Amino acid sequence: MNPSGGKKPDSELSFSELVGPVTPLKVRGRVSMKKPPPSPRARFKQADERAVLAESIAGGPSEPAISAGDEISFRRKGVPVSVLKDLRRGKYAIQEELDLHGMNTSQARAALRQFMSELLMSDTRCVRIIHGKGLRSGPRGPVLKGKVVTWLPQWDEVLAYVTAPENNGGTGAVYVLLAR
Repeated sequence: MNPSGGKKPDSELSFSELVGPVTPLKVRGRVSMKKPPPSPRARFKQADERAVLAESIAGGPSEPAISAGDEISFRRKGVPVSVLKDLRRGKYAIQEELDLHGMNTSQARAALRQFMSELLMSDTRCVRIIHGKGLRSGPRGPVLKGKVVTWLPQWDEVLAYVTAPENNGGTGAVYVLLAR
């Protein structure tokens, strides 16, 4: 009771005074009132893995069908045909080389990305990329050769590429000309 002789206001009452007698529930074991948090999911990792799987299965809509003996070439708009001919004839000195033999698609893409990032910070003008002829790829044909054909034009610095001469890898390699 408060000094004025009246009842205590509710805010001054203790919990047991407010609620009254309580009987505990008989429960076996421990009961948690909170929902457990959901288990973590690596969404980006899962998305990357799905994309790699889809790419390896489908090959992508823009990926050309290339056989082991096919010669390949590319030149960016504005690059004269004469530059492509000079590249094919070996008139540019090969300064660096990347060998993708024995790699799967994701390893080869990572290696090519690393190689290109290093090249683009240097004054390198011409490189050789060995993708292999795909002779052990079976009926699928040369997998990495087709991938390299679609990957290289994605870098604006790649001005042109052509199949290397027979004495430098032939249809299993490309010479790539880079912008400075």
